[in-house]
Amino acid sequence: MSQENVVGNFYDKYATKNRISRALVGGFLASVTSLYARAAAKSVLEVGCGEGKLADHLVRSGPRPDRFLATDLSLECQAQGLDPMIEFAEASVYQLPFESNSFDLVVCCEVMEHLERPRDAFAEVVRVARNFVLMSTPWEPVWRVMNMARGKYLRDLGNTPGHIQHFSRRDLIALAETRLNVVSIRKPPPWTVILGEPR
Repeated sequence: MSQENVVGNFYDKYATKNRISRALVGGFLASVTSLYARAAAKSVLEVGCGEGKLADHLVRSGPRPDRFLATDLSLECQAQGLDPMIEFAEASVYQLPFESNSFDLVVCCEVMEHLERPRDAFAEVVRVARNFVLMSTPWEPVWRVMNMARGKYLRDLGNTPGHIQHFSRRDLIALAETRLNVVSIRKPPPWTVILGEPR
């Protein structure tokens, strides 16, 4: 796998019809939206936006910024019907084409577990953030246990395809604290969500 090749999930958690999964995703979205609102940002960058569904949720459910730019390595899978205020651009998380301190808030949710060099990517995310970074990863090993409980990815011991890093809560907090003053930690199972201020 190339260092620039980021593999996303094959399972669309935002569109699941499973009642338990919907409740869990609802808890995740509530936590992320609450921290997003706390940041009260006028300019927002989302790194690793995938189809754009989290960006759309934040723009529609949280405080509306003046600018919301969503980036990913490829935008081929962009969902239909997204809020038209969202701007999209292709960019590598390892080399974001923005000046330092460019955005009030940088959102990086469900990205680090897909990266070969998460520390390098995290440094770049923090570089372009002026006031806050909002990040999340699956909570391991609980994430894999829950996958196995629902009969998924059994041959890979519950590991979701594309996940090449496995962050416990302690691991993600330790990564965050290398460059952020952690403001708040939310723990909607099976995720860890962090809001921090760049040092």
